[in-house]
Amino acid sequence: MIKVSVMYPNTPGVRFDHDYYRDKHMPLVKERMGAHCKFYTIDRGLAGGAPGSPPTYVGMCHIFCESVEAYGAGMGPHNKEIRADIANYTDAQPVIQISEVVVGNQ
Repeated sequence: MIKVSVMYPNTPGVRFDHDYYRDKHMPLVKERMGAHCKFYTIDRGLAGGAPGSPPTYVGMCHIFCESVEAYGAGMGPHNKEIRADIANYTDAQPVIQISEVVVGNQ
């Protein structure tokens, strides 16, 4: 299984509409990807590693798929539409990482 992490840096003055992200954007992603997206999670940044420090990322999601190929098959045909929706909730440039899930829920 793989995890695609999409992270939005917490820069000064960043705009991020968490409600839109949760209620509109990520359901759109799931609907378009269909069965290729096993499930997803959404995180809201609260704090950094040092006491009193701001979070590194204002928000992020993690999309779980069987393989990189499954992710590509689900996202590829809808990439333009999904990327166009980003402006509706943020002005941040997302950082994306694809990882192999080595240990899951235990």
